[in-house]
Amino acid sequence: MTTCLSIPDAERLVAAAFRRADVGPAQAASVARALVAAEASGQGGHGLRRVAAYSAQAKVRKVDGHATPRLERVKPALLKVDAAEGFAYPAFDLAVEAMGEIVAETGVAVAAIGNSHHAGVLGLTVERFAQQGLAALMMANAPGAMAAWGGTKPLFGTNPIAFAAPVPDADPIVIDLSLSKIARGRVMAAKQKGMPIPEGWAVDSDGNPTTDPDAALAGTMAPVGDAKGAALALMVEILAAGLTGANFAYEATSLFDDKGPAPRLGQFILVLDPRAMGGEATLSRLAGLADAISSEPQTRIPGRRGQELRRKAATVGIAVEDDVMAAIEAV
Repeated sequence: MTTCLSIPDAERLVAAAFRRADVGPAQAASVARALVAAEASGQGGHGLRRVAAYSAQAKVRKVDGHATPRLERVKPALLKVDAAEGFAYPAFDLAVEAMGEIVAETGVAVAAIGNSHHAGVLGLTVERFAQQGLAALMMANAPGAMAAWGGTKPLFGTNPIAFAAPVPDADPIVIDLSLSKIARGRVMAAKQKGMPIPEGWAVDSDGNPTTDPDAALAGTMAPVGDAKGAALALMVEILAAGLTGANFAYEATSLFDDKGPAPRLGQFILVLDPRAMGGEATLSRLAGLADAISSEPQTRIPGRRGQELRRKAATVGIAVEDDVMAAIEAV
């Protein structure tokens, strides 16, 4: 069974749960917007199923629900953002606002975010830049979930990468992918539903393929593209953690429970002004590329499915499963 909620009602429900978990009003609103947007985009593993774990962590200050991120412009186009061991989303809000202004001046901006928490659906953050006519690349590290190629130790996170580019008079192109074959949040969602996972998603702690979500969470995720995916995960680890001063994946605590210290993760954002790079014709060329992709009926421009789902949710609401609703109300 499910309950249908409008987007504003869902945001109020989630924000109220966080307020009960001793999260500040501004922080609760920011996190609620991000989780409801993820849910509306069809990303349930990064949506409302995260409320219970986030709240439990806020109660014990594994994540500081009252933290205010701090921004420092260390170079003309380089920002350092300290999330102050709070939720990542307020830090993203701060970076989005500041980077747009910097790009208008310099044509490019980089943000290094440290002392942070779960980055959620990166595509939703880079899309905010594309809606301003900018191109954006974002990376985030996550607690250890994936081994170096050939190994069994979870040295890297699933380490997502997202990219967005504007398209005139159309939705942006938004690419959002995890460097594991599947996002770890989908394994947690399967665990919560008591369902097996498909073979090939993960291996157990001995390196054997498994369909048991508990064994998968205790083991490691399989990298997309095998050795190539593991190498890309290393690159993300360097940019999002090594250069931001954040914890490496193997140093970070779990995002799924309230045990241990703050995870202190990191995120990296690069934003570019397409017109400054390629002239006024750049955006029309991007539109031509999007038209070429969509000219074949069997193809889909990345990001469009989530955008269509969000538009539908804005009209008809989102369906919240009873167990998720109960977990939110129980906070």
